[in-house]
Amino acid sequence: MTDIPIVSLHLLGRAPRPGQAKTRLIPALGPRGAARAHARLLTHVAGVTRAWCAAGPGRLFRLWCTPDLRHPLFRTLARPEELRVQSHGDLGRRLARVAEEGLVESRAVFLVGGDCVSLTASLLDEALAMLERHPAVLAPAADGGYVLLGLTRLAKALFRDMPWGGPEVAAVTRERLRSLGWSWGELPVQWDVDGPDDWARFLRNVSRATDSERAIPRETGGHDTEQDIDFSG
Repeated sequence: MTDIPIVSLHLLGRAPRPGQAKTRLIPALGPRGAARAHARLLTHVAGVTRAWCAAGPGRLFRLWCTPDLRHPLFRTLARPEELRVQSHGDLGRRLARVAEEGLVESRAVFLVGGDCVSLTASLLDEALAMLERHPAVLAPAADGGYVLLGLTRLAKALFRDMPWGGPEVAAVTRERLRSLGWSWGELPVQWDVDGPDDWARFLRNVSRATDSERAIPRETGGHDTEQDIDFSG
C-alpha cells in the first residue's frame, strides 16, 4: 500500500484581472498596476511554497485558481496536475472544500493566501512540526486575520459564518478551536499585503524578481482589460 503524503499545501490565487485584483491598491497603482502587483505577490508566494514542497518528502503543492484556469499566469506557477478550480461561494465555503479535498490526499493540509508574503520555508517547517503535536496550527496576521491555517482533521465550523476580511478572523478561529476541544500551535504574527503601505513593505523586502516573476504581466497602453496584460516577457 502506498503511503499517503504527509501534507498538501493549498495556495489560493485569483486571476490578475484589472479592476478585480488587489482593489485596495487601485487608488495608488491604478487597475492595471494593482493587477500587476497582485500577480507579483502570487508569484512570490507560489515560489516559496512550491519550493518548500519540492524540498521534502511527502509534500504536495496545489494552486487553487479563480474564476477558472485560463489565465496564463497560473500555468507559469504550477504544473497542470497541481492546478485546481476554486468552488463558488464565500471564502469560508471555498476553504472548507479545499481542506476537505486536501485531507483525502494527505494527512495534513496547509491553507495559504496568495498575498501572504512573509511566509518562509523555516516557518513552514515549524508549522509542520506543530502538526505532529496538535490537530491545528495558526499563523496569525498583524491585521487580525491569518496567513496560514494547518489542519489534520476537518471541522467546517472553522470556516462557517466567519467575519472574513475583518480584524477578528484569527480571534474567532481560536474561539472555534477551543469550542471543538482542539489544541493548536501558533506561529509568530505575520503580515500580508492589503494596502499601499503593505505593498511598499513588500518592495523593500524583495529586492530582485525571480526568474518566474519575469513572467508577470507588464502594463501596456490602452483600456484596462485582461487583454492589455502582456505575459510574453
